[in-house]
Amino acid sequence: MSTTVDNLSYVSKFLHMKGGGGMTAGDKLLAVLSALDNPHRLRIIAALEAGGRNYVSRLARELGISRPLLHLHLNKLEEAGLVKSQLEISKDGKALNYFQISDFRINLTPSYIADVATSLTRMP
Repeated sequence: MSTTVDNLSYVSKFLHMKGGGGMTAGDKLLAVLSALDNPHRLRIIAALEAGGRNYVSRLARELGISRPLLHLHLNKLEEAGLVKSQLEISKDGKALNYFQISDFRINLTPSYIADVATSLTRMP
C-alpha cells in the first residue's frame, strides 16, 4: 500500500499541470498518458532530453515538422506537465519561446492504476 501512496504523491509533485490544481490523480494520469500517446510527442521529449532546452523554430527544424504542428504537440505536453516553457527576448528583440523537459517519472503498476482509477472524473 505504501507504493501506491508514493505513486500518488509522485503524480501530484512531478506531474503538476497548468491550471490543473483541482484535478484528481486519475485525471492527471490520464492526461499524461494521453500526451505520451503520439509519436511526434515522444520524439519531442527525446530531442529535448538529448539536446536540452530549445526554442520552437530550432526544434521544429531539428524534428522536420512545421512550427504550428510543433506548437500543438508542445502545448499538449505542457498541459500534462511533461515540458515547461519560458518566453525570452533575444538581443535582436525577437521573442523566443524555449521549452525544456520537466522533471518527471512514471511508475505504473496495476495497483497504482486501480487506486487512481477510483478518482477519475472523466467518462469515456
